[in-house]
Amino acid sequence: MKKSRGRTGRKRRRKHLQSVMGGVNCSHKLEYIRLKKWLKDRGFEDSNLRPAEFLETGRGLMTTKALQAGDLIISLPDKCLLTTGTVLSSCLGKYIMEWKPPVSPLVALCTFLIAEKYAGEESQWKPYLDVLPKTYTCPVCLEHNVVCLLPEPLRKKAQEQRTMVHELYMSSKAFFSSLQPLFAENTGTIFNYSAVEWAWCAINTRTIYMKHSQRECFSLEPDVYALAPYLDLLNHCPNVQVR
Repeated sequence: MKKSRGRTGRKRRRKHLQSVMGGVNCSHKLEYIRLKKWLKDRGFEDSNLRPAEFLETGRGLMTTKALQAGDLIISLPDKCLLTTGTVLSSCLGKYIMEWKPPVSPLVALCTFLIAEKYAGEESQWKPYLDVLPKTYTCPVCLEHNVVCLLPEPLRKKAQEQRTMVHELYMSSKAFFSSLQPLFAENTGTIFNYSAVEWAWCAINTRTIYMKHSQRECFSLEPDVYALAPYLDLLNHCPNVQVR
């Protein structure tokens, strides 16, 4: 069958190209419907942004109207943010405050993500967890044979990340064990290396910088993490020029 070469054909091709370049709206997907409802229940007012899939950058947010310089793009209430304050308010808080030496803010957040993921349907954060990537492509996640093929700078970065995650996991195993009263299943199974790696990647690829006051129950590592549901879908084009 020959392709249409007339005006109608050109319009169809132009419309298809605009759809691909501009992003395919994903608002109809159940996980995003649930996420938006969950955010609304926490005080989030709907914006002009819609979840979408883009050809070059994958998942992101697209605007439904032209934006002008100075426009507010998105604003999330504190209730929607996942911070160390969220963790301390959960059932994990008591264990974190009693544990010596203190865990780091990063370990606290990793622990919370793993615990909430394990809770499944019972987790209050399930609508957010459902839109988090199941796997990541961070250097730490790459197989050894793949890492060996990388240029030296990337190979070094992969090794650095692998060392960081391994040390975090090994140094936290005793703390994870202290959480056993909270779980029917063995904590060694729940808080395994793969789970820690997933949580570490989730935080380090999606967190926004938000400085919090130092708490005695945490180590001296800066507490600057905040996971921001929906906002963290914002992506960027690699060809963007900043002036």
